[in-house]
Amino acid sequence: MSDVTELTPAEEAAARAKEQAEQEALPYKWTQTIGDVDITILVPGNLKGKDMVVEIKKQSLTAGIKGQEPVIKGDLPHPILLDDSTWTLSPAPAGQKALEIHLEKHNKLEWWPHVVTSAPKIDVSKIVPENSKLSDLEGETRAMVEKMMYDQRQKEMGLPTSDEQKKMDILKKFQEQHPEMDFSNAKIQ
Repeated sequence: MSDVTELTPAEEAAARAKEQAEQEALPYKWTQTIGDVDITILVPGNLKGKDMVVEIKKQSLTAGIKGQEPVIKGDLPHPILLDDSTWTLSPAPAGQKALEIHLEKHNKLEWWPHVVTSAPKIDVSKIVPENSKLSDLEGETRAMVEKMMYDQRQKEMGLPTSDEQKKMDILKKFQEQHPEMDFSNAKIQ
């Protein structure tokens, strides 16, 4: 028996509206893919990069205008790759500039519920990822996804997965090396 209760459509809509209002109230906008997080903070158009304070650390982020309270400051929910995380100051509409912060996630297989742990959370179970191509994935991640896809296809056809095939190949090789042994009653698990 599960303690999780299903929300009625009205409760679900109210939760979505509350989440949206909380996100819109933040002094920054943010988006994410499975591999990175992008944050945008609008600042006055007369500011330059030297007027910004941006500290990107493996587990924390501080960003804002020098001499003022940071617009965003806190611990990140998960570690990032420092060498691949950056910030820029770009022109934006209405005479403003956009402080754009790009954080490369260390774990590219999880969604973040918020940028900093003190901010309101989003329901990551409702995220619908954009379609991506296998070629967009990096080496190790791509290999893992290809293996999972292969294994899924094999299971659907009633054939052994790659791990099961590997075990069978090892057993076959062992049998060939030891013909004197009787494997007729062997049970493979």
